[in-house]
Amino acid sequence: NFSINFTLRLSFFLLQVSASSSERLLVFESLKSKQAHSRAEVAEKPLRIHLGNGRTVKGTASVTTPLTVAQSVVKGALVSKVNGELWELGRPLEADCELQLLGFDTVEGKCGDSLAVCSSPLLPHTGFLKVFKMLQTGPSDLRRLLGVAFPGEKEREEWEREQEEARRRDHRRIGTDQELFFFHDVSPGSCFFLPKGAHIYNTLTDFIKSEYRRRGFSEVVTPTLYSTALWERSGHWEHYSENMFTVTLEDSQTFALKPMNCPAHCLMFEQRVRSWRELPLRWADFGALHRNELSGALGGLTRVRRFCQDDAHIFCTTEQLEEEILSCLDFVRSVYQVFGFSFHCLLSTRPTPCLGEPEQWDNAEQQLQSSLQHFGEHWELNPGDGAFYGPKVDILIKDAIGRQHQCATIQLDFQLPSRFDLQYVGQDGQLHRPVMIHRAVLGSLERMMAILAENFGGKWPLWLSPAQIMVLPVGGNSEPYARQVVQQFNEAGFMVDLNADQGTTFNKKIRSAQLAQYNYIFVVGDKENESGTVNVRSRGGKQLGRRPVVEVLTSLSHLRDSRSNLDEF
Repeated sequence: NFSINFTLRLSFFLLQVSASSSERLLVFESLKSKQAHSRAEVAEKPLRIHLGNGRTVKGTASVTTPLTVAQSVVKGALVSKVNGELWELGRPLEADCELQLLGFDTVEGKCGDSLAVCSSPLLPHTGFLKVFKMLQTGPSDLRRLLGVAFPGEKEREEWEREQEEARRRDHRRIGTDQELFFFHDVSPGSCFFLPKGAHIYNTLTDFIKSEYRRRGFSEVVTPTLYSTALWERSGHWEHYSENMFTVTLEDSQTFALKPMNCPAHCLMFEQRVRSWRELPLRWADFGALHRNELSGALGGLTRVRRFCQDDAHIFCTTEQLEEEILSCLDFVRSVYQVFGFSFHCLLSTRPTPCLGEPEQWDNAEQQLQSSLQHFGEHWELNPGDGAFYGPKVDILIKDAIGRQHQCATIQLDFQLPSRFDLQYVGQDGQLHRPVMIHRAVLGSLERMMAILAENFGGKWPLWLSPAQIMVLPVGGNSEPYARQVVQQFNEAGFMVDLNADQGTTFNKKIRSAQLAQYNYIFVVGDKENESGTVNVRSRGGKQLGRRPVVEVLTSLSHLRDSRSNLDEF
């Protein structure tokens, strides 16, 4: 029976392979015939090839390839661009063209984060793969391969160092080692923040809230569950319902957990007649959001199903738009300077298709551009990549190991004010439509926490650290004084712990505190007890000396409250 079943299964498999191969062969022959016909039409025609350095070379249509040009012009080319289009080195040129020859030092020349078979131009032959590292193969065959190629051993070694550094800084490892958070199958994609993780999470939230108070934002609290009537009105049900978690009640009404706050804020705006004197209205919301991400896309804190944003919406007049955008950009800069991030901005303009009048888009894009020019930081144009409802400014940060992340965004929206028929009474006594700005600085708090964990490598600055001070008593009579020091710093709002385990050596306690990334270690003994001092060591092992408790408390309070990233005081 086993033999018969195996034979039947094998025959069925071979039939499937045969049918699939025959179908692919037909497609291949059809494409080959069309290509041959196309080449025949331009055969033997002379052509001129313009290179990027101003040089022009001659060639023959259907004969000359970028590879033949590269062999006489430049070494190390892996792929080419013909009139801006990616082009295989071995593919014949068809007409006069602009030719770019791209090596491994270009984005286009580099195996990307992922490459499917035949989704990009192919190399002429495997000889171009000087150094190759296999990362993964299929469990039982060679149909699924994962590897990376380099032009030489030096580049491979550099890549391996970068990968090792990334693994060392992985926020999931840091989260486990420092007992910050965990995930569980009972709620996939939703994070359980332990006390130390919650401290970082809440500190980030408090940081943004303190900025809100300075910048004229008011915090609102909105429901989590809404009838589909709201999502139909906002347009999200039509375009986004598959990404929403839904609940059906006993009367067959369908409700959905909110994936964003903007429709609720529009509902709040329309609750009464608004005057131009109230604008701009700046509403912030830290409500929990839920998005039904595919299970395969979930990954630590960077992609979750339950999260919070430092989300805010600004309702303003068109005349106030430029100043509001500039204020948002200044908000972003002041926050990112605290973390030590460098950043640049992208102005994403009108996509196709889009909603709204062309004049409205032109005016909005001009105001965004004017704001960016006045802002004074580096920015680039990103044509056609705006949202369908309005142009936007995306801010890309660079972390400590050179990786880029897009967190902050400033988006203009003409669509929601129109769908909700939002209006205000202007100075002229007439009704006008407000402009809506969607704005986030940190973005998802979960994702920002992951970025910060990896940026700092788990060595949190004092103001964010969940392990700020470890107090170590030395000698049998010093524990009561150590507990007194702990109480003083605890009452001042510090995360402070005591290790009074008499069964552990002093050196082991020091080492343990350093591995746990405590910013400071206070050693106290009889001398410190008599003089009202603590002997301070930094996380890196530097001896900062014996200092009065009051002085240390004042200095560390200033370091924390100023959100300094310094270790010494």
